[in-house]
Amino acid sequence: MSAVRAALQRRRPRAEGAGAWLAAGCVALSLLLLGALLLLIAVRGLGHFWPASVSLVELDDGRRLAGRAVRELPLPDGEGRERLYFTGNRGLDGQVWHWLPVARIVAESRPRDLVVLERRRWGDFIGRLVAVEPAPDAVAAGAGNGATAWAQLEARLAALERLREARDTLQRETIRPLARRLEADPGDGEARRALAAATARAARLRAAMDETILVLESVDGRRLRQPLDEVLAARRPNALSTWEKLAAWMQGVWRFLSEGPSAANSAGGVWPAIFGTVLMVLVMSLLVTPFGVLAAFYLNEVAHQGRLTRLVRIAVRNLAGVPSIVYGVFGLGVFVYGLGGTLDEWFFSDALPTPTFGTGGLLWASLTLALLTLPVVIVASEEGLARIPDHQREGALALGATRLEMLGRVVLPMAVPAMLTGVILAIARAAGEVVPLMLVGVAKLAPQIPVDGDFPFLHLDRKFMHLGYHIYGAAFHGDDVQAAMPLVFATALLLVLVILVLNLTAIFLRHHVSTRHAAPSRR
Repeated sequence: MSAVRAALQRRRPRAEGAGAWLAAGCVALSLLLLGALLLLIAVRGLGHFWPASVSLVELDDGRRLAGRAVRELPLPDGEGRERLYFTGNRGLDGQVWHWLPVARIVAESRPRDLVVLERRRWGDFIGRLVAVEPAPDAVAAGAGNGATAWAQLEARLAALERLREARDTLQRETIRPLARRLEADPGDGEARRALAAATARAARLRAAMDETILVLESVDGRRLRQPLDEVLAARRPNALSTWEKLAAWMQGVWRFLSEGPSAANSAGGVWPAIFGTVLMVLVMSLLVTPFGVLAAFYLNEVAHQGRLTRLVRIAVRNLAGVPSIVYGVFGLGVFVYGLGGTLDEWFFSDALPTPTFGTGGLLWASLTLALLTLPVVIVASEEGLARIPDHQREGALALGATRLEMLGRVVLPMAVPAMLTGVILAIARAAGEVVPLMLVGVAKLAPQIPVDGDFPFLHLDRKFMHLGYHIYGAAFHGDDVQAAMPLVFATALLLVLVILVLNLTAIFLRHHVSTRHAAPSRR
């Protein structure tokens, strides 16, 4: 026996060393795969905002196309390769993507005068700028060269941006408040006159925005007239230096973060989705934290530790594995149709049959996700309570504290780090959920965020946008999935960053609390 024991003891360090190396290798491989995934998402997403050069392609049959090369693949028969170009000009050609066999390309150049216009309708235009009408008195319409027309376009775009800001300010600060005053008091003559004057001013701004017309020409000689008001941005990517391209890239990223979506979510920004995701997670956290903590306190500190308590714990852990669609159906039936319909009958009967709370909204979505993540908070909080030494409770009671004082001043501060761990896990899961939100309040397009300057300021009955649902809608339900894919990658990267920021905030808070109320180690 002693010989066998000695042999096992000699083999044990070698086995432990192999296990440690295997565990370290698995962790390193997981980190490498995660880093590769994030790098792929970042490159594909952020690369979309880089103003890539535009090529002028001439084919062997005499056709000419201008576009941005996207990728190159071998032909199906294996003989040669074909290249995909984004050519824009949907209003002229009916399509914006062209596969061209590389063998048929006889010439390819990058003229500096090629212009890329981002438009509200019909997508991007790629071609040349002929003239700006009406031209200034010093330059006859169409008489100037390309540089002169481009300078005029830049000046007109700057003026147009100021007009847009004035129009939006007038709508936000004057017209909408006056319209609400008239809804509350239709006989308010002063508000009616002020609204008429503001509407006339808005009409003049609109007329000033519609004055300028761009004369454009495709590379194959076709011309069109484009109202400048429909143009969101203009650039000549082949004439930009590296620093100018970097500035344009930063501007594109900022527009993506600060503007709303457009073109059926295949273009524009995601600001309403960012705000909706963060606001929903915050409301969900405020709802789930007290209920989860109180439930954990009851199960660990108050309830009799018998068979029924053990069954409740098993049920709570099983709820964590229920598919999220089940919670979505429950939220739709109980919260939206049940509670929401009852609230409409009691307090908003004048607005029926148009529902106020009897339809999906921010409140019901937050409640549904709070119910979804409640088991996670309960389990994490109860485990934190179970790790607190019993002598901490006994010492507080021995010093004369009541049971409520012992729980509130001794146990609760020491359990806060574990509770925040549960909240962190809940945030990570809730921020990425999409399926239940489709039933209880998320919208494909909701440019008006649920927070504004009107009482009660936070509108829990409004629908909202979510980054996860925005990814799903753009990837599978857009008019042009190919064009939306870079935005899908950019939105996915943004969703990861939002979850990371929310989790880091909770982690720093947990660290701060744990350093103040750390439990003494056992000896």
